[in-house]
Amino acid sequence: MTRSPSRFLVISNPQVARSSELALEIQHYIQQYSDLHAECVQVSDVIKGSNDGSEMLLAVGGDGTMLRVGRVGARFGCPVLGFNLGEVGFLPQVPELEWRAALKRILAGDFDLERRMLVFGELIRDGENITGHHALNEIVVTRGALARPVHLETEVDSTGLATYVADGLIVSTPTGSTAYALAAGGPILPPTLRNLVVMPVSPHLSVGRAVVLAEGCTITITVRTDHQAILSADGQTEVEVLDGDCVRVRASERNCHFVRLQRPTYFYRDLAERLAVKGRSLQ
Repeated sequence: MTRSPSRFLVISNPQVARSSELALEIQHYIQQYSDLHAECVQVSDVIKGSNDGSEMLLAVGGDGTMLRVGRVGARFGCPVLGFNLGEVGFLPQVPELEWRAALKRILAGDFDLERRMLVFGELIRDGENITGHHALNEIVVTRGALARPVHLETEVDSTGLATYVADGLIVSTPTGSTAYALAAGGPILPPTLRNLVVMPVSPHLSVGRAVVLAEGCTITITVRTDHQAILSADGQTEVEVLDGDCVRVRASERNCHFVRLQRPTYFYRDLAERLAVKGRSLQ
């Protein structure tokens, strides 16, 4: 049993069908209890905001919504529960039609928290830190619009690992191992592990194997290119990378706590189900 929260922030994504409608239903359900408070906001409004005392974030949408809200939860120090309105939904735990049953358990304190690591990537140009981003899934350095590979000189803790000639390089968390890294052929890691996965994307005449690193490692990627390259965080933030720029990636000091309503072994069951759904969608 976990202490039940009394203040909720219900976060909707207007780009997802029924998200705003379900968020309002959730808000009204919570507010029928006189000692509880719930407020509805859109995901775009909360990304750069500050915490007003909310004790749990309720994300209403799909995986993309959960990524945005997960980063906010890590910054606020608030646990996150996702209500799935997406097609596959690796991250949101609660199916749309089960939201009332899930909230009853939350209000009764019948839930657990699952800690997940984030990754932090910073762009360094001529020795200056240009920008930095936290990501729940992955930091990616990739080519731009031209279909030409980039050269990515990669070091781990100041020791040379490989020079990848590839479309890109992914540095993924265990949570992100079922996202872009999986599509690129990487390994699947249980989400509570504390590791980083380095995975090249479409390598050309260079090693194509994933490398799994310890949490404390720092990955430095020096970009060599005569055309556009991009630094991406969770596929939702993009920054142009120039020839000679360095991207330094490490585990973030922030953690996101997902609310878990299922047994600890849920991940393996859900993995099989969701991969089967993806397989059927391609047939």
